[in-house]
Amino acid sequence: MTETTRHSAPLVPVIDGIAEELRALLGAALIEIVDASDELTLIVARDAIAGVLTALRDDAGYQQLMEIAGVDYPARSERFEIVYHLLSVTRNHRLRVKLSTDEVNPVPSVTGVWPVAGWLEREVYDMYGVVFSGNRDLRRILTDYGFSGHPQRKDFPLTGYVEMRYSEEDKRVVYEPVKLAQDFRNFDFMSPWEGAAYVLPGDEKAHGEAPGAPTPVPASAPAAVAKPSAEVKVVKTTDKPEHTGAGANADKAASRRSPSVKKGSAQAGGAPVPAGGGMTETPKSSRKAPVKTAGEGGAKAPAKPRVRKPKNEDKA
Repeated sequence: MTETTRHSAPLVPVIDGIAEELRALLGAALIEIVDASDELTLIVARDAIAGVLTALRDDAGYQQLMEIAGVDYPARSERFEIVYHLLSVTRNHRLRVKLSTDEVNPVPSVTGVWPVAGWLEREVYDMYGVVFSGNRDLRRILTDYGFSGHPQRKDFPLTGYVEMRYSEEDKRVVYEPVKLAQDFRNFDFMSPWEGAAYVLPGDEKAHGEAPGAPTPVPASAPAAVAKPSAEVKVVKTTDKPEHTGAGANADKAASRRSPSVKKGSAQAGGAPVPAGGGMTETPKSSRKAPVKTAGEGGAKAPAKPRVRKPKNEDKA
């Protein structure tokens, strides 16, 4: 792989003898030819720009004007550079042409050579304030109507001179001088990565707590879970009637009552009384509804019907 194929820029073939050819073509209008990084730059006189571009188009084969750009160098007496980028389709070659000017001296327009230059010159005028003489429609193209200043100048403030807003009172868009808040005016240019005296919140975690950093609140410990007791509770049982647990009087009454209960149960021939002294419950299936007699509850028992025998049976 050669050095040419590894180049990241678009491949522009080098034409042998192109510098000498262009120098002979332009003559006194050419100030300097710079050949760097396989790119050729022509520095020409400001007033001769229209003739130079016409000669490059008609005689050198550079048919297309691709771009017009501006560059600002505030320290120079002619602070602005106007750069024209040309393309030759037949020769597969690109060329750069530059000239210098300032805020006062205008640059001749090349709209007569390439009509597309009208839009490109308007853009340079809008961004840098360079005036192009001969351009019949030299108006702003990117900024709004009434815009003050030129944004691409190095001395242009970042926030501009005026601000635009919609006025509810006037029912239209109004322009007002820029009013900056105090917090925006006093900006701390000291970066934490360049030895700032303070520590931003969160940076103290890397090297422990530092002055100026808030102390993080420790998280509360989770509540302790109670462990089950190893002791097993023994269910209390009552083995005898006197062991009811209701007190001495209840135990004494239970001891007097238990022998009679046992005696009555034995005489009836029923089932033995449980050790707890309690009464056994009669199953529901063996229960019978009580039969009321005539003396109970005031109700009389129904009389049996009398059966009368026939008379002929009595005589027989």
